[in-house]
Amino acid sequence: MSDKSNSAARTRVGRYEIGRTLGEGSFAKVKHARNLDTKKHCAIKILDKAKIYKDDMVEQIKREISIMKRVNHPNVVQIHEVMASKSKIYFVLEYASGGELFNKMNQEKKLKEDEARKYFQQLMNALEYCHKRGVYHRDLKPENLLLDSRGNLKISDFGLSALPQQCREDGLLHTTCGTPNYVAPEVIVNKGYDGAQADIWSCGVILFVLLAGYLPFDDKNLVNLYRKIYKGEFTFPDWFSSGARRLISKILTPNPRQRITMSQIFQDPWFRKGYRPVKHTAFQNVKLDDVDAVFNESKAELVDEIKKPASLNAFELISFNKGLNLSGLFEDEIDTEHSSHLTSTLSAPEIITKMEETAKPLGFKVQKRDFKMRLHGSDPGLNGHLSIATEVFEVTPSLFMIEIQKSAGDISEYDKFYKTFSMGLMDSGRLIKD
Repeated sequence: MSDKSNSAARTRVGRYEIGRTLGEGSFAKVKHARNLDTKKHCAIKILDKAKIYKDDMVEQIKREISIMKRVNHPNVVQIHEVMASKSKIYFVLEYASGGELFNKMNQEKKLKEDEARKYFQQLMNALEYCHKRGVYHRDLKPENLLLDSRGNLKISDFGLSALPQQCREDGLLHTTCGTPNYVAPEVIVNKGYDGAQADIWSCGVILFVLLAGYLPFDDKNLVNLYRKIYKGEFTFPDWFSSGARRLISKILTPNPRQRITMSQIFQDPWFRKGYRPVKHTAFQNVKLDDVDAVFNESKAELVDEIKKPASLNAFELISFNKGLNLSGLFEDEIDTEHSSHLTSTLSAPEIITKMEETAKPLGFKVQKRDFKMRLHGSDPGLNGHLSIATEVFEVTPSLFMIEIQKSAGDISEYDKFYKTFSMGLMDSGRLIKD
């Protein structure tokens, strides 16, 4: 396809237009999106229903939705809406344009103490809010901490979070979760643990990483890593202040009963320096109707997923025309080094159908993906089999441009193909605009 445009085929889900991929995990993709009604940016987490059913994750997904709806805090990524199509589930989330805190750490290696303290204060604000509402994250790490456009921290990814009803009769959680380097000793032992104290341990590891630029507990051998965590074996670099050392030592105490609590952290002198309590809305009862609705196969509950072709802006339009004259774009064709362009007022799906119907009688095998098509010739020419790449672009909502480009084979064979192919398109009811 053309390398002149950086545009990608667009997908519309409900009232949202889906854009580039922001992140990808084992069970979901997160994409940038735009609300077509409000024009506001958001992020959409996309999950595959078939994989959810296959891996028996239905209850986990329902729990994640329920948890995200419970928390409404400036330092937690907000969930705006939950939708489902026949094959996908969509979480519409607040867009954190600053990206992952992990990426910032990769660039800067370590942070200055005041900046690290600010992030830690915001993390504690959010975590205290979650814990008071019975929500324990269980997978806190820099990759799950995002930054907004103003550099404020946002906790994300509640996929492994727990609610009080998951505790057994002993009042403890018993599922081993989290990333090994950030997980608390009592979680490793697997004899039950307090979700709040386990989260606090993970925050201590995060604070160490922010200040040091590396992990306090690290080993290529998992057994050795767990041994270090269980014993609380780590050393401070020289540049840590005495206040930071004292607080981190109290947090990274292996015995959870001796570990500092959330309320004690808020009274710590190092923590309180420059601290500003966050303002947030009071807890409200939330509707959880769509928790079960996402797995309801009723057509009334489902949204449509509509594919749209890539759009061209003025600069991209000009780049297609070697004369840099936009008026030339609306002629029959523009030949530019083995590529040609046609325009049409047909819809994009109709154009794709017409091209396929025209190419097959000429002996070409057709491969389609969204609004791109590759045609493979069956006869070997002077320079091998002729291969044609085509793509449909949106110029305006009612005008589309078709790019036809030789990707392999002889140029004379391409010229012969193009003449026949373009005439075939125009002859089918003159559906291609000249």
